[in-house]
Amino acid sequence: MSQRFIYMDYNATTPLRQEVKDGMVRALEVYANASSMHESGRRARAEIENARRSVAAIIGVKDPATVYFTSGGSESNNTVFMTMYGLGRKAPARRKIITTAIEHPCVMNAAAYLRDEGFPVVYLPVDGYGRVDMDAYRRELTPDTLLVSVMAANNEIGTIEDIKTIAAMAKAAGAWVHTDATQAVGKIPVSVDDWGVDYLTMSCHKLYGPKGIGALYVRPKAPIEPLIRGGHQENGVRAGTYNNLGIIGFGMAAELALADLPGYMERVGALRSRLCDGLLARVPHIKVNGHPTEVLPNTLNVSFPGAEGEAILLSMDIEGIQVSTGSACASGSLEPSHVLMATGVGPELAHGSIRFSLGKYTTEEEVDYVLEKLPPIIARLRRMSTVPATEA
Repeated sequence: MSQRFIYMDYNATTPLRQEVKDGMVRALEVYANASSMHESGRRARAEIENARRSVAAIIGVKDPATVYFTSGGSESNNTVFMTMYGLGRKAPARRKIITTAIEHPCVMNAAAYLRDEGFPVVYLPVDGYGRVDMDAYRRELTPDTLLVSVMAANNEIGTIEDIKTIAAMAKAAGAWVHTDATQAVGKIPVSVDDWGVDYLTMSCHKLYGPKGIGALYVRPKAPIEPLIRGGHQENGVRAGTYNNLGIIGFGMAAELALADLPGYMERVGALRSRLCDGLLARVPHIKVNGHPTEVLPNTLNVSFPGAEGEAILLSMDIEGIQVSTGSACASGSLEPSHVLMATGVGPELAHGSIRFSLGKYTTEEEVDYVLEKLPPIIARLRRMSTVPATEA
């Protein structure tokens, strides 16, 4: 086992940033219940509201009160879908749910639940780059559409969707609009007003902050029903004693990520290009997945025909390089990536795909190390394979 440690799985999760870690250690003293009226409770509440302002700022929200803290992206997404469930039951004439074939499992499965409850659900196809088929979208956007839910950027291939256009079309049809921006926030500029969405979800652990804390933006006058019922917290939208430590950490992580964004995009984008160009030059017969330009600056998904993804991953792990064969949220499944399959990549090629997701701490030297170690790994695995390397 190599003594090197090169982490290229930032889309799965990010390390806790040192400044956030230090701030959270200090915040351990903010132990009071933020719902209490005494001085310690008021202090805790003030810290939470300060964090809310920082989280609102990173998504371009003018009124921080429209940002609600949750346990993460999955809870936020489910809250939106269950709100639609309630609306659709009250007004059956408008129940159609439109989403895409490449969403995160928490959206796919939330939509599937509504489908099983009798809601018409459409999973829009995407093109070979992972962008929504707009012709199919126009056809499906009928007067009975209740919700359009399209992720801002894909977690596996990094493709960025045209949320502004998608939202404008949905609003013209009288539908509510939701975007899962978990992978977009902190990597590209995000503005709820520019995009025109009614709901936006995000998660702190993608921003070099703690796990177990996320947020849901709800546009004023957009309907929202609590997924977790109980006390008055979050204006009755999300019950439960405030997670002081997580929320304070979220605020710090969001503030730092927003300040870093221009430099992050330039530096990490250059590293992604260095890795992509190096692989294309050194490894024959490979396929780069995702959009060539409308793509996250940190995400590179590559198919290696003639080599199996898990074998590549384990071989790289021996060399001290940590990557993913697809979405970590779906790990443990032997099924090929639903995202890659939706873009037209066949099962064999999908099984031979690796996601490199770079981050704040990735260096040129680390990229060059990957370019040194990976080509001989692919060559060795192809020699052992019964599938020709040219089958792409």
